Amino acid sequence: MAYSLKSFEYFEPSTIEEATRLLSTYQPKAKVIAAGVDLISRMRHRKIEPQYVVSLMNIPGLTDIENDEESLRFGSMTTLMSLELLLKGDKTYAALYEAIHNLSSVQVKNTATLVGNLCVATPASDMSSALCALNAKLKIAGTSGERIVPIDEFYLDVGKTVLQPDEIVTQVIVPRPGSHSGNAFYNLLRVKCDVAKVNVSVSLTLDNDRCQEVRIALGAVAPTIVRAKQAEEKLLKSNPFDEKAIVEAAQTASTEVKPITDIRSTAEYRQEMVKVLVKRALEKAWTRARE
Repeated sequence: MAYSLKSFEYFEPSTIEEATRLLSTYQPKAKVIAAGVDLISRMRHRKIEPQYVVSLMNIPGLTDIENDEESLRFGSMTTLMSLELLLKGDKTYAALYEAIHNLSSVQVKNTATLVGNLCVATPASDMSSALCALNAKLKIAGTSGERIVPIDEFYLDVGKTVLQPDEIVTQVIVPRPGSHSGNAFYNLLRVKCDVAKVNVSVSLTLDNDRCQEVRIALGAVAPTIVRAKQAEEKLLKSNPFDEKAIVEAAQTASTEVKPITDIRSTAEYRQEMVKVLVKRALEKAWTRARE
């Protein structure tokens, strides 16, 4: 049952430094709010009851997006819709575009921020999977300074990240894939806009008929987003990189995960779908790398 919000003190700092100082002062009773899509819902359902809420809305630069020859960089207040419109028709970051495009409703994407989605730390996050495959890094600011954390080191468990109570993710940095590279995203839903039963993201780089680099990220099959590292190793050793290698890697990936059974799916079905979706994603990424 949803309730009205309990009273809390609301802050709108104008700098990152001010925001982190507020979080440090009022921890552990303070929470950061970006768009508030998840936070407000949890507050209404009494899952969390912060006494202080620190907004990022008035901090300059957090909606900035930079896309150049080195990387794609965007701030923590960048909406999903802003990124979807930027990436539409550009296959450089196809996995990220596909993850955003398949997510939720237009109304939610116009409001929700990608970084907010990441910080919820759900293992079924489509964006986390895509960014993991694309080797993204997160810029984090706190009272003691800034640090850069690879996204596959950001998550500790369901709902838990490496963020300290006084820290904020300020920017996402996605390295630009090199030449002869391709990436792709697939997920499996019960109904449109539902949380994924399984999601898979793949990024690879070819060197003639060999696989030079590959990252396979899997979501909703473990407490956090995970890499199928044994499957990746198999692909790197394959000579040549071909359909047979893809089938074998997909099979290997399915044996690397130990998913659970829940309201959305059984463990056995999830494991089987990892094999199916990894194969599809590798095939699509392979095709894109050769275009």
